[in-house]
Amino acid sequence: MPLYPYGTRWTLRQEVVKDQIWTFDQVQGILYVIVPVRMTVIRLQAGGLLVYAPIAPTPECLGQLQGLIDQYGPIKYIVLPTVSAIEHKVPAGPFARKFPSAQVHVAPHQWSFPINLPLSWLGLPGDRTQLLPTNSAEAPFGDEFDYEILGPVDLNVGPFEEAVFFHKASQTLLVTDAVMSIPAEPPAVMDLDPYPLLFHARDRAQDPIVDTPANRIKGWQRITLFSFYFRPSALADVNWGQVLRNVGGASDRSKRGYFGLFPFQWKEHWLQSFETLRNGGKLFVAPVLQKLILNRAPKQVLDWADRVARWNFTQIIPAHFDAPVATTPQAFRQAFEFLEQRSSFPPQDLELISQLDELLQVVTPPPKVKK
Repeated sequence: MPLYPYGTRWTLRQEVVKDQIWTFDQVQGILYVIVPVRMTVIRLQAGGLLVYAPIAPTPECLGQLQGLIDQYGPIKYIVLPTVSAIEHKVPAGPFARKFPSAQVHVAPHQWSFPINLPLSWLGLPGDRTQLLPTNSAEAPFGDEFDYEILGPVDLNVGPFEEAVFFHKASQTLLVTDAVMSIPAEPPAVMDLDPYPLLFHARDRAQDPIVDTPANRIKGWQRITLFSFYFRPSALADVNWGQVLRNVGGASDRSKRGYFGLFPFQWKEHWLQSFETLRNGGKLFVAPVLQKLILNRAPKQVLDWADRVARWNFTQIIPAHFDAPVATTPQAFRQAFEFLEQRSSFPPQDLELISQLDELLQVVTPPPKVKK
């Protein structure tokens, strides 16, 4: 699948905790519906670095990493904390091969579709890749990190599973997809190439591409709605006849502008829908996880959330959207209250996700391939 930005990926490195934690952000998406994807690097007290949720090892990314390696020592551990999120699994193998002395630790119950392949067939180095132990104290970095593994939650095609890490020294919780927070304005990595924001800020194909702070924010808000709901109620039905008639007068008919095609049309209440989704930036669980995945094992998920909430973290670094997020264990636990009461998302926004839920229940598991 062609993922924007195709052959080029910009990387933004930011220091979260001085001399201890750094984030590396890239973007990816389809039809300019782009979202940040984030890797976190932690300095180990024993020397060297641990990488959580690796991203694409572009020359720019590796160059920014090299500055940390030169100062703090080599990358000792690479952690793939999920088993089903393709945006994290795909770069893990190429990233690990760039650091041949690093140990690779992956969440258990890894799988692939449509054929369930061994880890070595997925690009991970077989001689130094191992599953995360169930007990974090047994991990070689267990003196500096606690972790709890959510899952496996059976999805028929394969399980959902995620390992969240607690860095004791900085009181920081590292998560992949379990919880997140939506910023009111686009994350800084989006500023490296604002065209997707400006593309979706338009109301019509004829509107010019105008780079202003207001248009960047408007584009970000619309992209966020689409990325979480896929088909939000604030998105108007596409009149393809009108779309094709508008091509001739489109402001950007280049290849970059999809030759003038602009199928996204929004209803007047779209901004209200965004504010409802964002909910003041509170931690929340994405609609896809709420409706398609975690609702299949509510007790298992709540028990896991209770265990994580026992840690005394003061901030969370998710692999998507806002980071770091100042928070409390109580706020983290509250994000999972949808399993104990009705979800706060408008039902009309969840229509497509509900249809996907029905489809997921009838998909047969992939066959296994022996090593």
